[in-house]
Amino acid sequence: MDEHASADPDFEIHETVETDADVLVAGFSEFGLAGLTAVDYLVQQLDLEPHGHVTTPDLPTITPFDEGTPRHPIRLFSNDSEPLVVLMSELFVPVTAAQSFSDALLDWTGESAVDDIAVLSGVQVPHVETDHRTFYVATEDYQQARLSDADVPPMSSGFTDGVKASLLARGIDTSVRACVYATPAHPQAPDAEAALRLVETVDDVYDLGVDTGPMESFAADIERHYRDLAERMAQARDVETPEDRMYM
Repeated sequence: MDEHASADPDFEIHETVETDADVLVAGFSEFGLAGLTAVDYLVQQLDLEPHGHVTTPDLPTITPFDEGTPRHPIRLFSNDSEPLVVLMSELFVPVTAAQSFSDALLDWTGESAVDDIAVLSGVQVPHVETDHRTFYVATEDYQQARLSDADVPPMSSGFTDGVKASLLARGIDTSVRACVYATPAHPQAPDAEAALRLVETVDDVYDLGVDTGPMESFAADIERHYRDLAERMAQARDVETPEDRMYM
């Protein structure tokens, strides 16, 4: 970790528009970038507009850009016709910052209409071809509200860490309905097949009407950008992240 980074960083959420969305769907820079690719695709397919961004002065940052125009690495998107806000984080959030990030996120959702938090995640687990599907780890109230009729199996046992673990832990003892949708991912970035599974799952659970047909070409279009991001992540993971042990 950067020697100038704070062990207890501050995060601040800046909203530029208001929304009545009751669902937050998040994707982060992690293994295979499947979750990040999935939420990026949702933003494109649902025509979501910038809603706000998250800043922190205490972590080594990146500033992504496209066609010469820079953007914030952690961004929020929404529109008036969809029931969700999407959080897309191209900035790697280390385990040591997970609690602070989750606290800031939950403080914000506590003041908004958001009832559900769903994290889309590609995970590094030993698996066979038949395991290429999406699993869930969710609080009981989320299961009752969203998963009783969904064709999504639970992940049988294991551990998770970082932001995912922090959000799930807070959901156990509060009214926040929290879920991690996890699917086996491969190290190539982006893992388009894993991202597609995540998109199909959240589309089914929330009935969004997403067209998944262009997913492969979409992933190919952003492959170079995400490949560079994955290389940065790999360097950070070596010193900042324990193994994420999620088992099926």
